[in-house]
Amino acid sequence: MSAVPAAITPIQQRFSDLHAQGRCALMPFLMAGDPDLATTRATLLELQANGADLVELGIPYSDPLADGPVIQAAASRALAAATTPDKVLAMLTSLQGELTMPVVLFTYSNPLLNRGMEAFCRDAAAAGAAGLVVPDLPLEEGEKLSEIAAGHGLDLVLLVAPTTPPERMARIHSASRGFTYLVSVTGVTGVRTSLETRVSPLVSQLKAQGGSPVAVGFGISGPEQARQVRDWGADGAIVGSALVKVMAEAHAQQGDVAAGPLPARKRPASGLRRSWSGTSTSTATAASSSSRRSSATAARPAPSASSER
Repeated sequence: MSAVPAAITPIQQRFSDLHAQGRCALMPFLMAGDPDLATTRATLLELQANGADLVELGIPYSDPLADGPVIQAAASRALAAATTPDKVLAMLTSLQGELTMPVVLFTYSNPLLNRGMEAFCRDAAAAGAAGLVVPDLPLEEGEKLSEIAAGHGLDLVLLVAPTTPPERMARIHSASRGFTYLVSVTGVTGVRTSLETRVSPLVSQLKAQGGSPVAVGFGISGPEQARQVRDWGADGAIVGSALVKVMAEAHAQQGDVAAGPLPARKRPASGLRRSWSGTSTSTATAASSSSRRSSATAARPAPSASSER
């Protein structure tokens, strides 16, 4: 992989800082535009204020192959609200000066190729994004995109799954920038009650190769799984479906998804790091079960090659 950014990137800096503190990164996933971009903007700031270290921000797409029912439904709601890549980037631009945690954009190949790799990376960087995840982009195409992304100061994060052959897994890990996204299950994103035990040696295997930090996603539904991922030696835990589901339920309870900001007691980000305390080696993971139901901390795992976040 060529063209590594000369200066340390925001994602690299964040993982370096967390490593120095002995902490595992907590990385929630949000679907931009669900239920609307004003809510997404407010939630990003709430997540930052409540202990998220980085955030994965999904750009809604009509054929989300890596996502399970919860995130597919979120994408459908966002598209129904007329959310577009341009509007997502404009919302992100409006947060410059307020949002300091690194934002990793999650998109599929078609929207990216439709805009053009160079233009997409240029516009994403100008909006304030720190990295990209493109789950349906093969390694060979990823190497091309990574060079373009690096030219704009963006990290292209690549994914590996439990079924990835060892030799190819090593190549992907070597090529990934910012961190390597280890999918904890086979399948699509979604909430699960337990993680596959075969993931533990994969974390060790990737870490032994050096290179980028390793973050685990897909299927992390509560603090217990986040702590398990931390204990395996992972550098980060990605929580998607759990948070997306809690947000949808909170807005449904309001009766009107466009009713404006949620009351403090129903904000899904409220007390995030506190309730998931333990995700980091010394402090945090993600929201507690009770706070996920009542006031908000929830987060569920992120996607891999196929399995629900």
